Amino acid sequence: MGAVTPSSTSPIPQPPPPQPSPTPLRDAREGAKGRPFAFLLLALAVFFWAGNWVVGRAVHDSVPPVALNLLRWLPAIVLLAPFVLPGLSGRWGVVRRHWIYLTLLGLTGIALFQGLVYLGLRGTPAINAVLLNTSFPLYMILVTWAMTGEGTSWRQLAGIGISALGVAVIMSQGELTRLLALEFHAGDVWILLALPFWAVYSVLLKRRPAEIGGLELVFFAAVAGCLLSVPVAAVERLHLDWPAPSWSLAAAVAYLAVFPSILSFVFWNRGVAIVGPSTAGLFVHLMPAFGTLLAVLFLGEVPLVAHGVGIAVILAGVALATSGGR
Repeated sequence: MGAVTPSSTSPIPQPPPPQPSPTPLRDAREGAKGRPFAFLLLALAVFFWAGNWVVGRAVHDSVPPVALNLLRWLPAIVLLAPFVLPGLSGRWGVVRRHWIYLTLLGLTGIALFQGLVYLGLRGTPAINAVLLNTSFPLYMILVTWAMTGEGTSWRQLAGIGISALGVAVIMSQGELTRLLALEFHAGDVWILLALPFWAVYSVLLKRRPAEIGGLELVFFAAVAGCLLSVPVAAVERLHLDWPAPSWSLAAAVAYLAVFPSILSFVFWNRGVAIVGPSTAGLFVHLMPAFGTLLAVLFLGEVPLVAHGVGIAVILAGVALATSGGR
């Protein structure tokens, strides 16, 4: 049989009408529409993180630091599990291959950083703690240099020196005699010791394996951090009493587990995806404003002139260190 040919009356298929292709202008318009929403998400993420410091200070008398860290992350693990574990079906080999990396994240970002922060909040006002936290970019520069060999510039070195002066102003509350006598809040030292571990955690994040998703990363880092914290919590239990259950403690734990542990992470990632990391990084500087406001409203702490001077000097150093090339 020969090939069948359509008759002269058969309809000829017509190609679909051309669709308007995306243009740079159109993409820019869509991105511009999402930017206000991204800014809101980023601001909320930083606001919730600031609340973590204030809540940690609020319960410092009743909850030991390592116990508080476990009370924060164990509920977060339970809440994350339904979203993470189903997606790991048939992929557990990925977790086994990268267990050392995930353990290091849990050690530095969950066990050490958060544990030392909560320890520091037992001995210093929340305002002091959150203002000292603004010196983190300088720790990031030093740790990145130590871990990767990335060079530093004279601007960065000068910025580190200037910000160190701002830290000294906050720790001494502007009194030279206290600075010379090394009379600081004991908690200030723990806060400053915590920041390098967060910098190590941040450098490690840059090496995240592509096959591990964002929520999976947080989930397994939290699991590792809690497992590493359990022996320390057992020793802590021998010397400090754990709190009795109460509604106020339940509310504090619920806030810590949901807002700074999960929502801040989700909001931050979404905001960074829309506006990029450089723009998103600027929102970190909202931390001292949010933290000071929350500490004044909920803890009755009083900001001092030295706090304002110290934060201004720190931010001046950060601005110098992060501007220009090498």
